[in-house]
Amino acid sequence: MKKILLLYSNAFGGLSKPAWMLSLIMFINRSGAMVIPFLGVYLTEALGYTLKEAGAILSIYGLGSVCGSFLGGWLTDRIGHFKVQFFSLTVGGSLYFMFLYLEQFKYMAAAVFILALVNDTLRPANASSVASYARPENVTRAFSLNRMALNLGFSVGPALGGLLAAISYKWLFVADGVTCIMAGLFFFVYFRNRQGHRPQKKDPAVAAPTQKARSPYTDGIFVIFVLLNCGFAIIFFQLLSTLPLYYRQVYTLPEENIGLLLALNGLIVFLFEMILVYLVGDKIKKSVLIPVGVLVMGLSFIVLNMTLHIAVLYIAMILLSFSEILVMPFMATITVERSDDSNRGSYMGLYTISYAAAHVVAPYLGTTIASTYGFDTLWWVLGVLAIFVCSGLYFVVKKVEVFSHKPVVAAGEPAVI
Repeated sequence: MKKILLLYSNAFGGLSKPAWMLSLIMFINRSGAMVIPFLGVYLTEALGYTLKEAGAILSIYGLGSVCGSFLGGWLTDRIGHFKVQFFSLTVGGSLYFMFLYLEQFKYMAAAVFILALVNDTLRPANASSVASYARPENVTRAFSLNRMALNLGFSVGPALGGLLAAISYKWLFVADGVTCIMAGLFFFVYFRNRQGHRPQKKDPAVAAPTQKARSPYTDGIFVIFVLLNCGFAIIFFQLLSTLPLYYRQVYTLPEENIGLLLALNGLIVFLFEMILVYLVGDKIKKSVLIPVGVLVMGLSFIVLNMTLHIAVLYIAMILLSFSEILVMPFMATITVERSDDSNRGSYMGLYTISYAAAHVVAPYLGTTIASTYGFDTLWWVLGVLAIFVCSGLYFVVKKVEVFSHKPVVAAGEPAVI
């Protein structure tokens, strides 16, 4: 037991206080993340949408997410990540309340797009903030801490959401909105006077002429990396689109059980990510860890076709969760190492756009294949896609590791426990 406690102590040691506070804020925010995991079920069960209509709404959410990620990256480099995060949390939280009165497809589509646009300006700003307050040698662990908080919140949100949905789906929107606003207010109180959240300004009197900051859109190898990451995310986001529908339509699980299954993902990542990153992050190359994680993710969907038993759902979720641990924190680190203070917002913006674009493709692809050919075919398609993405990432990440920028010294307070 002492060895385990020491291991956890070492894994969390050396991270700055602002990094811990960012994680706490993200925990508060994600604890209310109830709408998106249940949105497909809400549309089909409560509003009577067809499977394809629900998939279209989820894809429109993804389209708004793409626009929000681009806008968030652009704004972060110009006004700083503090203002962008505060706006996204408070205004985005307020937008959830309009869903209490929406039922028609066209109004739902417009509202979902606006919600995603505002909410996802948070992603590049938050990623830039994490990088800003982390020591260069702790960047991966700082992202893992942030993700750990997100996943702990995600283990709370869907579980609580399942209970609220059993009473009324309307409560999901109220709870999500309130927690977003609370996170925004807490963020403002703690970070309003912090250094390091404003965009870098060069003093022309002392600074020599410098080369224009590189755009991620002209960084060819990084663009390929982002496209492959989008392929990975298309597979992963079946967790939020087709998996809940599969649980409901094939296994006829009640909302409470669906919430618990989704919560298992967050709980596993919360318990094991920091430890695994600490143990293997500096010992095994990213060009090995990331492709292996993608293969495990493909396997997590293929096992759903092995037999129709409730235990298989838990096995698949465990595999999915560990694959997430092996991929996501290291992909974020590659993005940080590829950028510097002058273009980090843009790089993080393009990186998060890859996830946002996957939000567009994943629901439409998943629901279309499932409604036309069945869920069994969908799981096989995802397994094959994982093999292609794995192969591409192996070669691309190997090249990126060689040519990436060295980590720059992050702005902000000295790192303390």
